[in-house]
Amino acid sequence: MYYKQYGDTDMKVSAAGFGCMRYDEEDVKADRLEKCAEVLLYAHEKGINYFDTAPFYCDDKSESITGIALSQLPRDSFYISSKANMGTLISGEAVKDGFRRRLEMTLSRLKVDYLDFYHLWCILSMESFNKQCEDLYGFYEDAKREGLIRNIVFSSHMQGSHLEDAIATGRFKGMLIGYNALNYRFRQSGIAAAHERGMGVIVMNPLGGGLIPQNPDKFRYLAEGSDLTVAQAALRFVASHKEITITLAGCTTKEHVDDACKAMEGLQEKTAAEIYQEYENKGTSLDDLCTGCGYCNKCPCGIEIPKYMDAYNMSLLGSSALERLSDHWQVPAAKVAECVRCGKCEGLCTQHLPIMDRLAEIGAL
Repeated sequence: MYYKQYGDTDMKVSAAGFGCMRYDEEDVKADRLEKCAEVLLYAHEKGINYFDTAPFYCDDKSESITGIALSQLPRDSFYISSKANMGTLISGEAVKDGFRRRLEMTLSRLKVDYLDFYHLWCILSMESFNKQCEDLYGFYEDAKREGLIRNIVFSSHMQGSHLEDAIATGRFKGMLIGYNALNYRFRQSGIAAAHERGMGVIVMNPLGGGLIPQNPDKFRYLAEGSDLTVAQAALRFVASHKEITITLAGCTTKEHVDDACKAMEGLQEKTAAEIYQEYENKGTSLDDLCTGCGYCNKCPCGIEIPKYMDAYNMSLLGSSALERLSDHWQVPAAKVAECVRCGKCEGLCTQHLPIMDRLAEIGAL
């Protein structure tokens, strides 16, 4: 395994991290939690030492599964991160008490005395960032003084310029962002700013929500000159950035762990600027693809927006949006006519895509 230094700390972390949000769905539903934990233990054997989880992942069982595995490992052999925001607080209590209860629940589930990293979670805009900091940051500091967390970090879906503003506050030791071969153009300034400030940079969604491996012909250029699969090459693309510390791979099987480890073999780091220059004229500019985060799925008219955006992706990739809707999702294209253009979906979109216009385009088909 290839290791990097986390920001300006003395922590050496694996270039591939284990994302604990994709434990096997059938095993999770059947409460075969120990079986799920075996995949994490396998990852640890392969040299992965950074594990990322959160409340509500995997039917709210991810932290418990992760704890089953971590309790079998020496505490100094891994780094564990989890997350909190206003939406995760224990309801019915004051904010401070709700935050403390959530943190204590996370520690209990993970079977650890402290978290190496605790994220201020799911920041979508600077307005959200400022509000969450105002409401919660002091409680993070209290927990750090007590030794319950080691590093205060944040998780964000903002674009590069807004990330720079958040970084400039100087409050955080690191950040977690979505970054991949689809969106790297508009998030480069953010990772560069974090790196220059001595922060660690963790990347989620390196496979573009599955779009990259699902369309190997479109992304085969990532694997040129190597023996890697497209999925492995997409992981290496992210990890090869000098500014990026850890590339999270959501692992369901041991084969997924092997893919992540294979992608890190012989890793050669380059600056984001060098990578931009190398790839700018390769493949197709696909910044406008929806990465499938699902945050937009709050339509008051009952339109299952992520399914329609996935279909729109197919049209951008040269396939039929209508066939995707009928054959794969089995939802009617005509449903988009019920859109009242309230804008709620676009307000929730982590990529700031023109969702309402895309629904109209699908309707016009």
